[in-house]
Amino acid sequence: MAKSPRVIALNEVKKTVKRLSIEACTDLNKDVEEALVRAREKEESPVGRAIFDQLLKNADIARRQSIPICQDTGFAVLFLEIGQDVSFSGGYLEDAISEGVSEGYKEGYLRKSIIKNAYTNPENTGDNTPPIIHTRIVPGDRVKITMLPKGGGSENMSRVRMMKPADGMEGVRDFVVETVRDAGANPCPPILVGVGLGGTFDYVAYLAKKSLLRGIGERNPDPELARYETEWLKEINKLGIGPAGLGGTVTALDLFIETFGRHIASYPAAVNIQCHAARSKTAIL
Repeated sequence: MAKSPRVIALNEVKKTVKRLSIEACTDLNKDVEEALVRAREKEESPVGRAIFDQLLKNADIARRQSIPICQDTGFAVLFLEIGQDVSFSGGYLEDAISEGVSEGYKEGYLRKSIIKNAYTNPENTGDNTPPIIHTRIVPGDRVKITMLPKGGGSENMSRVRMMKPADGMEGVRDFVVETVRDAGANPCPPILVGVGLGGTFDYVAYLAKKSLLRGIGERNPDPELARYETEWLKEINKLGIGPAGLGGTVTALDLFIETFGRHIASYPAAVNIQCHAARSKTAIL
């Protein structure tokens, strides 16, 4: 006998997205905060160590007072893993997500940064919608929702390059390091570096951003890719950009690589940079 789908009310989705919107912008995840502490210990520059002290103090104040970690509370990017045995009731999923973002950004006093008719009649939407929504259908009867507010400063420093297969991983390494070097202080270092490899022009950018959802220190399960992650991170930290771009030994806290199959004639690579306010929150319904 076929199993009946688990029904989830979209009002629960809306309330969850609302909560995640506020929490993501005000409560820095512990893994990032602990990485800042470790980076402060490694940082050789006195100015850099002072900046780390300020970042840690800022994160503490934001959490205790429920105020934004950064004034740029970002484009609301949501990743949903939807169990194939789930059914939604009470409306339309994307509407519920947008309503949750709208209510969260309004009630949380979070900056609204999104404009509609972006090129013909640029006017602020007033509630930070529309969000960007990525969905995957997965086994099971649960829904995993992750909110990733993405600030404009770090997003502007990100790149996609359609490389040649002959460029190989050395070419990708050079592209990644070049992207961070050219970004300099603009993405508010210390940064996280997400690298996507494979797929198509659009999908490789998604891979790079998705990689930023990993916890600090969480390596790719492929041993060779894990080795590249640690090696390229060392190369980036040799650039000397340092905290806030004022020089130092810690430019990036971590680097993540996500891959997908590729066409034999293509070698897509993408770099998505995240600022020191590496914000994300997850809930499971």
